[in-house]
Amino acid sequence: MTSFKFILGAVALLAVGQSAFAQEKTVTVGGAPMYPSKNIIENAVNSKDHTTLVAAVKAAGLVETLSGPGPFTVFAPTNAAFNKLPKGTVETLVKPENKATLTGILTYHVVSGKMSAMDLMKAIKAGNGTATLKTVAGGSLTAMQKGKKIVLTDEKGGKSTVTIADVNQSNGVIHVIDTVLMPN
Repeated sequence: MTSFKFILGAVALLAVGQSAFAQEKTVTVGGAPMYPSKNIIENAVNSKDHTTLVAAVKAAGLVETLSGPGPFTVFAPTNAAFNKLPKGTVETLVKPENKATLTGILTYHVVSGKMSAMDLMKAIKAGNGTATLKTVAGGSLTAMQKGKKIVLTDEKGGKSTVTIADVNQSNGVIHVIDTVLMPN
């Protein structure tokens, strides 16, 4: 009888855990729900639209960093964004001898702290139409509002649009973008 009570208790705990998980407000990215209780890496690995980014993060040795406490704001390029790069660029960047360059590009997509779309819009408004964001790589991105969208301009003049904003994580927020940003 005691083991039966134990099993019932375990089932009840499992059900509570599942319902708490099910009640999280998720955003679907790349066909997968992104859970606010999971960290950036735990969620990103499930997005079929971010397999190139995940492979690059692994090649750059940034998994542990982006799994850490943060908080981080990550502008996450999709596979389609990486496909816009000249042919062979990604394959070259993920080679071990190019780890420093790859790390620089990836950390150029990360800002310390958690900045929601609303925070970005407020910063743009306060900056009279632009906000300068300091990246973890040490460079800067310029954020502007175009209609209801946020557009980022990199140091080389390239532009990327936020296509899915406010994908909350336990250690920050992801904003999905449509073009890879390049540091100077």
